[in-house]
Amino acid sequence: MPVRDDFAPGEFCWVDLSAHDLAAAAEWYGSLFDWSHTMMEAPGGGPPYAFFQRGEAVIGGLGEMSDEMKAMGIPPMWNSYIATSDCEATEKKVAELGGTVTVPTMEIPGHGKLAFFLDPEGACFAAWQTLSDGGPGVLVKEPGSPSWTELMTRDASKASRFYGELAGWSFQTMPMGDIEYTMIKNAGEDAGGIFPMDGPQFEGIPAHWLVYFDVADCDAIAARTQETGGRVNVPPTEIPVGKFSVLSDPQGAAFAVITLKPTSC
Repeated sequence: MPVRDDFAPGEFCWVDLSAHDLAAAAEWYGSLFDWSHTMMEAPGGGPPYAFFQRGEAVIGGLGEMSDEMKAMGIPPMWNSYIATSDCEATEKKVAELGGTVTVPTMEIPGHGKLAFFLDPEGACFAAWQTLSDGGPGVLVKEPGSPSWTELMTRDASKASRFYGELAGWSFQTMPMGDIEYTMIKNAGEDAGGIFPMDGPQFEGIPAHWLVYFDVADCDAIAARTQETGGRVNVPPTEIPVGKFSVLSDPQGAAFAVITLKPTSC
């Protein structure tokens, strides 16, 4: 299976799920995507954490929120991490650009540093600085692996300015049906997208980063999600590169799946 452990600064390098019930989430996603999970030793007696895997390859992480976070009403969510060469410098720049630091830089001994932020519109994201040589490697370009990351926002221009200054991204806007879709470029390579939330269908939905997973059959995954207690937020829909659907797990964490056309792989 193809794996990567060589993410450059500005690339999305990791995803993990913050769940209210780790065991229930592990079972549900395992059934949906044919994932297994391996519990990890939490440094410093922290909250439980696991790796999602497909075979021996790592997909991403799975953590359980603390009782305090649950009491605050923080919903389950998928988190997207941007690689950085200096987590502390990224943290400082987020604040300077009008973002919010929600979890200051902390070190995971022997592995790396991470921090969590909100962009000016309130979308949550994280930064990761590796301190080790490589790591377990993340599965890519296989069913069940993360394949795309997309910012859902009401002000694409403001978001482009913020992330362009923060991560050094450039942007390319293109028509997609009735909207203008913005491609994120990192060192000239496609790194993600920005989707404008414009219309009554987005009322009450906060800005957020949406993780896409590659699947062999978008329709089957959407149907399985509905059958097992999840929710289909956007039914399977044809787009130029394939077919996608936006789903939520039984605890409410949103994610997307996509089946790419062969010529788009």
